[in-house]
Amino acid sequence: MPNTPSEPLPLDAQLCFSLYSTTIAINRLYKPMLDSLGVTYPQYLVLGTLWEADGQTIGAIADRLALEPSTITPLMKRLESAGFVSRQRNPQDERQVQVFLTAKGRGLRQEASCLTDSLLENSKLTIPEMVALNDQIQRLRAALTER
Repeated sequence: MPNTPSEPLPLDAQLCFSLYSTTIAINRLYKPMLDSLGVTYPQYLVLGTLWEADGQTIGAIADRLALEPSTITPLMKRLESAGFVSRQRNPQDERQVQVFLTAKGRGLRQEASCLTDSLLENSKLTIPEMVALNDQIQRLRAALTER
């Protein structure tokens, strides 16, 4: 008998729960490796943004990660204290703070490849399957955030 509109779907039938619980599982998988690298998952995401394009502003990094700039600033302070990034005022616009990778921050990129390798190995998915799944999730996110 199909669910009526007033009956919620069981958790395992809800995409939001599948994505949520999968994110938790991935974070648990990543945590020991991130700990050994000396960064948290949010800090790893910030570094990943800078590995894509160094010298971005706090606002651009926040936009890329779909976070508020006020959430990014404390992450930056900790990354700077750990020697992964440096922050500088934009000479063309003193209101903007640009973030640059240090040699240590650039060097971490290669070390962090263990995360992707571990996810692929533990997922039991092939590379094409992982790429296809990621593409589907990105399309879903784009559709849900398009307004």
